[in-house]
Amino acid sequence: MNTSLHTWNFFRAGGFDQVRLDSGADLLALNELDQKLWVALSCPTRGIEFDSSTLDMIDSDNDGYVRANEILAAVNWIAPLLKNPDSLASESDRLQLSNINDSNEQGAQILSAARHILKTVGKPDADEISLAELQGIEKFFAGLQLNGDGVLCAKQADGANLQAVVTEIEKTMGSVADVSGDQGVNEAQVAQFFAEAAEYVAWYSKADATVLPLGEESEDAAAALQAVKVKIGDYFTRCQIAAYDGRTAGLLNHSTEDYQKLAVGNLSADNVEVAAFPLAAIEANKSLSLLQGINPAWQQKVENLRTCVVLPILGDKQNITATEWLALCEKFLAFEAWQSSKPASKIDVLGVARLREILASDSQAGLARYFEQDKIAAAEIKEIRSVERLIRYQRDLLQLANNFVSFRDFYSGKKKAIFQVGTLYLDGRSCELCIRVDEVNAHAAFATPSGVCLAYCELLRNGGAEKMNIVAAFTAGDSDFLRAGRHGIFYDRKGQDWNATIVRIVDHPISIRQAFWLPYKKVSATISEQMQKFAATKVSAGHDERVQTVTVVTSAVVAPPSAPPKPAFDVAKFAGIFAAIGLAIGAIGGMVASIVGGIISLKFWQIPFAFVGLMLAVSGPSMLLAWFKLKHRNLGPILDACGWAINARVLINIPFGTSLTALATLPRGAQRSLVDPYAEKKSWWHFTWIFVLFWGLMVWAWYVGLFSK
Repeated sequence: MNTSLHTWNFFRAGGFDQVRLDSGADLLALNELDQKLWVALSCPTRGIEFDSSTLDMIDSDNDGYVRANEILAAVNWIAPLLKNPDSLASESDRLQLSNINDSNEQGAQILSAARHILKTVGKPDADEISLAELQGIEKFFAGLQLNGDGVLCAKQADGANLQAVVTEIEKTMGSVADVSGDQGVNEAQVAQFFAEAAEYVAWYSKADATVLPLGEESEDAAAALQAVKVKIGDYFTRCQIAAYDGRTAGLLNHSTEDYQKLAVGNLSADNVEVAAFPLAAIEANKSLSLLQGINPAWQQKVENLRTCVVLPILGDKQNITATEWLALCEKFLAFEAWQSSKPASKIDVLGVARLREILASDSQAGLARYFEQDKIAAAEIKEIRSVERLIRYQRDLLQLANNFVSFRDFYSGKKKAIFQVGTLYLDGRSCELCIRVDEVNAHAAFATPSGVCLAYCELLRNGGAEKMNIVAAFTAGDSDFLRAGRHGIFYDRKGQDWNATIVRIVDHPISIRQAFWLPYKKVSATISEQMQKFAATKVSAGHDERVQTVTVVTSAVVAPPSAPPKPAFDVAKFAGIFAAIGLAIGAIGGMVASIVGGIISLKFWQIPFAFVGLMLAVSGPSMLLAWFKLKHRNLGPILDACGWAINARVLINIPFGTSLTALATLPRGAQRSLVDPYAEKKSWWHFTWIFVLFWGLMVWAWYVGLFSK
């Protein structure tokens, strides 16, 4: 039971009662209106002709749909903020400051923010604020150091040292976009940077002389050692095997055949096959020369080992033994163990000295102060955005409700509904019910039960740079010449023109007139098709006969065969054929005679009614079926396929459907000449033959006694 205290007004359209939302009071009372009386319960935020910024504000869960509860939440938000709710009916984007209700805390904050905005844009004495001023203020606040977005760009930081730290955080932790479009860092990234820096410095502090045998050069030395560790180990092992068994020396050095295979191609120090050969020539208990006789693929790495490891530890040695090599490796075992416990982070690219410098400075405290101040600014800027929300809701909420709670704009005809994206001109008609669709085939499968004749069009503009798909409803005229591939012009709500091409048709009855002529068109099409098939068969048969004649003549000239015996005349066969033909002619003649006899037996004034009755007997079923379908055409499935949640049967009856598609008509007062210089000349011969054939059938029917029967 509806217990609403508000007095509602309803209008009848689309086959059901719809609420009239005329004033701000009607809008603010929406909480009291049973949602079963709403036309829609959800609509998408994209693909409709409505300000997407407003829809995004109403869409509180950011799922791309505005639902009934979100409409109500928007109404409840604005209700206590306006002194005069009738301003909602003005649909104006200019908000009077005197209309802001400052008796509550939020209203007072919004009024203060509005005055601050006007002062910022140089209008401190203005008594109203519009979206135009807010667009300028957005750019203004985006350029401030504290813009409330929680992101700090390097150029916003105070001092060169803090700017350098922000840049280094971006380098190691990544960056995020500021409202101005520049890249910066947020509070979480700053916290992660300092946490990883402290962890890395703590880890590095564990290194002593045992871990770092060469001090700060130990890391480079360990890298040089690690680069050749396996290969040098392989060399000394081969030499030890050669000492164990002298017969293996040749095998361990690779065979001549291996070198022959290698010599076939182009050789370089980067060749993988060259690198696979031993580090140096293998001999029993041989030391490793660091200067000569080294595999070219490993020569540079061995030189790095000599420079970074051998010289600082063993001195200027040209050769090292297996024992010396093992001693070098042992010196770096502690370093390798220490490295394995290194924290996983990209922060080490800055070096431990720079990290210690950053941690010792007041950079972390300075950045923390910035984010605290930015949070305070965010609260102020939030009120500025509330001013924008208030202006948008004042302008748009009532219009949205009249396209959501009811479809008043659609049925009134005064202006287009928000789901009507433009007008399609095609086949001598203009279609006003054009809706944007994403996937043509998926939409068509869902929208077919609507009972509306739908033409899906692909729209192109600016040489194909802009594309869009629409579905246009044809609700007047006929569909004889609607087919895929036909072209037209589409005008969107901004007046821009698009090239339109039909890509799919969902065929349904369009009008009673079309249904009346449909049986005759089908019979005419069938007769035309059969005649064309008959003519094509005769042409093909004549062609085959001529080819066969030429073939027979040619064969007779080359080698005349004996003529085949003619088949005997089958009397029974031909008698059956003649009997069938006679029965067919008799049936047709009987039918024609019955019709003509019935007409002749009528009085003169009854003959027109007989013709009318005959035409109704042929066209009546088609017209009746079309009438039922046209009466139940429903917009709901078309919108449901676009993401709407339609809560009622939004019917498009015959009178309303006719208003949605305009046919081509001559302007009022236009003068028209009926003389066509290129009209085909009239010939009466075919009428004469029809007349002769008709009366010939009558005479034949009288002669055989069909009239007497």
